[in-house]
Amino acid sequence: MPALPRLRSRALLLAAVLAAGCAPPVAPEAASAQAGSDVLPIGAVQGRGEASPLLDRTVTVEGVVTGNFARHLGGWFVQDGGDGDPATSDGLFVVADHAPELRAGDRVRLHGRVVEHGDRARGTLTTLQAGRIEVVGRGAVAPVVLEAPPADWERYEGMRVRIEAPLTLGGQHQLSRHGVLHASFGGRLSTPTELAPPGEGAARVAADNARRLVLLDDARADTNPGPAWYLDGQPPPRLGSVARGVEGIVDQRWGEMRLQLTAPLRIEPANRPPPPTVPGNLRLAVLNLHNLFNGDGRGGGFPTARGARTPAQLRAQLDALVATLHGLDPHVAALMELENDGYGPDSSLAQLVAALNAGGGDWAFVDAGHGPGGDAIRVALVYRRSRLRPLGAPATLEDGPFGRRSRVPLAQAFVPQAGGRDAGPAFVLVANHFKSKGCGEATGADADQGDGQACWNATRVDSARRLAAWMASDPTGTGTDLAAIVGDFNAYSQEDPLRLLRAEGWVDALPADRGGPHSFVFDGLAGRLDHALLSPALARHLAGAAVWHANADEPANVRDRGANVGDRQATPWRSSDHDPLLVGLAL
Repeated sequence: MPALPRLRSRALLLAAVLAAGCAPPVAPEAASAQAGSDVLPIGAVQGRGEASPLLDRTVTVEGVVTGNFARHLGGWFVQDGGDGDPATSDGLFVVADHAPELRAGDRVRLHGRVVEHGDRARGTLTTLQAGRIEVVGRGAVAPVVLEAPPADWERYEGMRVRIEAPLTLGGQHQLSRHGVLHASFGGRLSTPTELAPPGEGAARVAADNARRLVLLDDARADTNPGPAWYLDGQPPPRLGSVARGVEGIVDQRWGEMRLQLTAPLRIEPANRPPPPTVPGNLRLAVLNLHNLFNGDGRGGGFPTARGARTPAQLRAQLDALVATLHGLDPHVAALMELENDGYGPDSSLAQLVAALNAGGGDWAFVDAGHGPGGDAIRVALVYRRSRLRPLGAPATLEDGPFGRRSRVPLAQAFVPQAGGRDAGPAFVLVANHFKSKGCGEATGADADQGDGQACWNATRVDSARRLAAWMASDPTGTGTDLAAIVGDFNAYSQEDPLRLLRAEGWVDALPADRGGPHSFVFDGLAGRLDHALLSPALARHLAGAAVWHANADEPANVRDRGANVGDRQATPWRSSDHDPLLVGLAL
């Protein structure tokens, strides 16, 4: 999603307000004439609708300054004692070319013209372009206490509120750039198509998300403002943390309602979970490596096309990935977003396996001979030689959308091992990485259809259909009906590609029908792009499955922050932007 536009100065804000209201500054004589008229309650200026019924009118109001944001937002919020109408707001945003130094608690009389600031198609902020401001005393306004999401935030526009209900922090993608945290009433927000099929069902989830969402803002219009003041010197919290007693002023800006905070947040941090354990005698992991590129493989070739920009960043990335895989302790792992640079000793795959084996280990990788595919990134399979024996040659699927849009799947049959002997039936594991949702070059059926599945859904559906047909053809030639297709499908649990595969008989190792655990967070919404689907025969051997929330809920810069304070200990946190999956099989 493109970043919300930010006004960079008070002057630009004033210009925007004037343009929105199509009104020149209030002339001194007009202000003087208005001074003798009756003072209107702010509720009469706000009205019951989204726009003021007094738009372009010159009015006089009186209220208490609840927040002076002149430096960073170009104005002040004022609020009066109310007009007795619960459908109208008692707060108002005020801008002025010239104004006295105002403090919170100043009672002011304002004379000016009513305008609407913002894009009227997305919602506007009722604003008073003041020609004169008189300080007439001191006062106080108690905040409105909210225990649940209001039916209409417009009713509180410009007003001071305190949210007593716990707010769950669900998104920080705008934190470093715009000082905004996504929070919500009633727990985390889910991607609509994680919980409901595309169309009407997903639309209902989206509407509920919009009702529960609260944007916590830093009351600044600056881009890249630095550490958010409301965190009070603490690092960005893990998603899933809870804020209580949140205080601020309801604002409508950049097309969205938000709360301009007036006090630091009190946060109950979410704990980092230990690695999951699953029953069974065979464990398989699924992990997106988030662009593991290693330069030329000999310490040079930086910055890379993707991923690490320096050798130090590569070392930190490898350390985190190794800590993740060691923590999961799988016997085989399907990997995505790995540099497609061959299988030699300087390849990213070989160096990852070498790092896994540092200090003793028996990891190996499946050598497909080339690729698979010609994309900049590929999938891979790594396994422990003491626990698995590859059976036959690997297989790849390179027709249709594979290689051109979706990454080429890689299939390999394995036989469980114990004490150097075969100790179970053969099974097939397939690593997959379908086309992402970004809309570049998407046209026709691949364009965004407005059903919640974003772009390239038709290509992902085609990929799923061809994958199912390929698996039915026994691509490894082993004859086993025990198979797992796993990876980053770039589709949430209730989207068309996953529903197609389940309709073909593939069984989700996690409870897709109940909105299982998330593996990815985008735009403040949690869902699962990473899946493990089992053939009916293999599903009968499923012993357990889990997602390790080591990545998606962590701040994006957590490893960089640790390095900056000299913490060189290898940890799994934010080794990727996707959480890994762990599946236990009883074979």
